[in-house]
Amino acid sequence: MTDNTWLNRWDERYDNEQFAYGTDPNIYLKQQLETIDPGSILFPAEGEGRNAVFAATKGWKVSAFDISRNGQKKAMQLAEQNQVTIDYQVGELSVLNYHKDQFDAIALIYAHFPADIKSSMHQMLQQYLRKGGLVIFEAFSKKHLEYIAKNEKVGGPKDIESLFSVEEIKADFPDYDMIELTETEIELNEGLFHNGTGSVIRFVGRKH
Repeated sequence: MTDNTWLNRWDERYDNEQFAYGTDPNIYLKQQLETIDPGSILFPAEGEGRNAVFAATKGWKVSAFDISRNGQKKAMQLAEQNQVTIDYQVGELSVLNYHKDQFDAIALIYAHFPADIKSSMHQMLQQYLRKGGLVIFEAFSKKHLEYIAKNEKVGGPKDIESLFSVEEIKADFPDYDMIELTETEIELNEGLFHNGTGSVIRFVGRKH
């Protein structure tokens, strides 16, 4: 079950005229999508829709979900402004109506699920990715706590269990060709809540 504190946090963050993380797509996602032919793609924990809408403008058939209705509302507004359509559902993954092998790609962009379910979420999501499909992943690494200590404006979870390591990604995605798996320092300039130098894990894997 979704913790109401968790839900309220995101509803509150998205209950604002400004977009929490801006309306431009994540740079790493943009780079990856420019190298592959469009198909069907799923965006878990998609918030206000900046990445989903970008993918739709590039010809992808886009599905997305989040627990926040405020996030969905802004995502649909952004889609309308960009004259694209996205299928955006609200709720927990276990009750949503995706089916096995539905997607050609899954994009996990700062999809920081609560620490106690993050690995099980990764495992659940993989059933919806077809054989040969891609996972595209960028999220904060465990080293990122050092960066938050210097600059809170860079954003990200403040508990180490919600952050990622290369080893965790290898463990969560064992049946994949690792096209890229790196821990790296990047400069973020994404809306109100991702600004400054941070440490991230970047991963692209192809399902066996």
